[in-house]
Amino acid sequence: MKHLMELLWRYNHWLLFLMLEALSLTLLLRFSPYRQSVWLSSAGWVAGTVYDWADRVTAYFRLKEVNEGLARRNVWLEERVSSLEEQLREVSDSSAAEQTGVPPYWITRARVIKNSLNRTDNYITLDRGSAAGIRPDMGVAGTDGVVGIVCKVSPHYALVLSVLNSRSNISCMIQGSGYFGYLRWEGGDPRYAWLEDLPLHAEFGLGDTVVTSGYSAVFPKGVAVGTVDDAVDADDGLSYRLKIRLTTDFGRLDAVRVLARTGREEQKKLEEVE
Repeated sequence: MKHLMELLWRYNHWLLFLMLEALSLTLLLRFSPYRQSVWLSSAGWVAGTVYDWADRVTAYFRLKEVNEGLARRNVWLEERVSSLEEQLREVSDSSAAEQTGVPPYWITRARVIKNSLNRTDNYITLDRGSAAGIRPDMGVAGTDGVVGIVCKVSPHYALVLSVLNSRSNISCMIQGSGYFGYLRWEGGDPRYAWLEDLPLHAEFGLGDTVVTSGYSAVFPKGVAVGTVDDAVDADDGLSYRLKIRLTTDFGRLDAVRVLARTGREEQKKLEEVE
């Protein structure tokens, strides 16, 4: 208490000045309608500015919730599109999927929590695992195209063999032509990979779109992969090697989709070679 009194006494002239200023302003605004209206207008502008700023801050922190909602909506729309495309392709076939309304591909969303770009064998970790229905050999795609294939899972996490991995081997085709090969990465620039084993009689042009072929139980047909950037003859002289500019920006991965074709286990079992 003694220190408080000493402080007040030391700055008493400043306190007196502030009190007189407050009293002067009060009297000025009270008995001058013009100044009172100016004060109210200024106060309203300041309050409006503060409210606008607060609303912007609130909206910014709600972006994550909005993005998650959009991701859920995208997954639902992809399931519907996949189902409709399958029905259109097999309109004359009364398959079980059409009769029950089960989409040909099961899709769930996940988020990338770990990623690498500068290794020979790069992997990606997702924040969902077997508890969410994710299993090995399921395809993973981002907003712009193919990301990789699930290679290992735990109850709450999944490890993905990235396209940027020397062991990655994904069947792809030139869109609209039917000619297909296998996408492989040889290290170096994460923006490019190579489409190999494309036959010499294949017709294509620089800038053509490359998509998944659908010739495996991992990816459906038509998932974006990249565009043809260059072409050279393979060492065997029997095929082309196409340099593909990938549509997926692996340096900015965040939300992804995990895909699994309905009935893929049956297909894998059938294709097993003893």
